[in-house]
Amino acid sequence: MVINTICVCGAGTMGSGIAQAAAQSGSYALLYELNKETLEKAKNIIDENLQAITDKRKITNEEKEKILQRIQFTNDIQICLADVFIEAIIEKPEAKIALFNQLAELNHSETIFATNTSSLSINELAAKIKNPERVIGMHFFNPAPVMKLVEIVNTNYTNEHTTRIITELAKQMGKIPVICKDSPGFIVNRVARPYYIESLRLVEEGLIDFSQLDSLLEATGFKLGPFKLMDLIGNDVNYAVSCSIYERLNKCERLKPSLIQKEKVENNELGKKTGKGYYKY
Repeated sequence: MVINTICVCGAGTMGSGIAQAAAQSGSYALLYELNKETLEKAKNIIDENLQAITDKRKITNEEKEKILQRIQFTNDIQICLADVFIEAIIEKPEAKIALFNQLAELNHSETIFATNTSSLSINELAAKIKNPERVIGMHFFNPAPVMKLVEIVNTNYTNEHTTRIITELAKQMGKIPVICKDSPGFIVNRVARPYYIESLRLVEEGLIDFSQLDSLLEATGFKLGPFKLMDLIGNDVNYAVSCSIYERLNKCERLKPSLIQKEKVENNELGKKTGKGYYKY
């Protein structure tokens, strides 16, 4: 199967980043988003990101323009025809299932549907999507154009053909694919939970403040402290992952989500994307 067109659904931070990464690798990318304002914002962010690497002389002005020409922005689902779909929409299973089933009606029977979810069971999604054997997880990390790792997540339904195509696509995009089975948090998010949750617990107990903790951990070699990283990811996304893993691993006490982060989400202090999280931006 030759991948000519990749359609990314959802033009938020992850979706726009994935579309940029696809276009930078030489693929034609279609970025679909219902909200026109979000779509326009994504267009500007991609342009700014590409200008930044142009200024660093990693690409030429001509290469930048060619990359931009390979991205089409749309809010019309009727023109969403592609070989592979990668969704990065809201973390609600009913929304993802409805989207993929609607796209399945518009596209050919070999089209592959990949989800970038970081907290939902892909097995449960696939079970309600037409031709579940072509549903798979393709979990990128933020910022998608920069981070090399991509988790390729097989469900109980995914066939070898789908896994092979998505693994090759990840390599084509300059990524390092790691194949795993669907499980709570997959690999990285499950391993990373203590980094966030223990840090939040230390602050809750008044043993240290978040900026000091960030500085200490960065001094030991971490590129970003936990609070800076949560602000980058988005407290809403990070908290949702923590809640999902906690619930799906039988409410293990050591994985209990933090009340501090819950309050941040309730107050819309999500981090960089809202201008305030643990820090102000």
